[in-house]
Amino acid sequence: MGRLWDKFTGTMYPDSGVAPLSSTEVRTALFSVNGPDVPFRVRNALPAEKADLVAEWQVRELKMTLRTRMWLIPENHEVRTLDERWEASTPDSPGKRYGRGPAPHVARRWTYEQGPDGRRQKVETLRFDSRDMRNPLREAVLGAGWTWRGVLSRL
Repeated sequence: MGRLWDKFTGTMYPDSGVAPLSSTEVRTALFSVNGPDVPFRVRNALPAEKADLVAEWQVRELKMTLRTRMWLIPENHEVRTLDERWEASTPDSPGKRYGRGPAPHVARRWTYEQGPDGRRQKVETLRFDSRDMRNPLREAVLGAGWTWRGVLSRL
């Protein structure tokens, strides 16, 4: 059941032979994911968020907020993560929605435009994948020799 549950929660383990870094170094590695090329931000958690760190991405085109709350557990060399998603109501999907867990969310939008040859062609106007936030965070944790453990509720 353990490996099946790990697959369900998105838990991943570091490669063998990678020495675990200190919790301060893991925190620094997670903050180093921030930059001008990433659409999300890693920050210290607010007291109401009941976590150590939070990665947050506001996707205005989809009226959606993604948040990954992270708890550093130094004695186990693991980062426990809770992925959450809020979506505002839209004409084709009334009512706000909330979801949690490691399920990826992918969205794409296209429009039709006249191409250089005069023919109508499909052009992608939006490409979104929630793994664009989760993967760099997970790689920073695994590279630090810690386990990335997905959870479905607060510790």
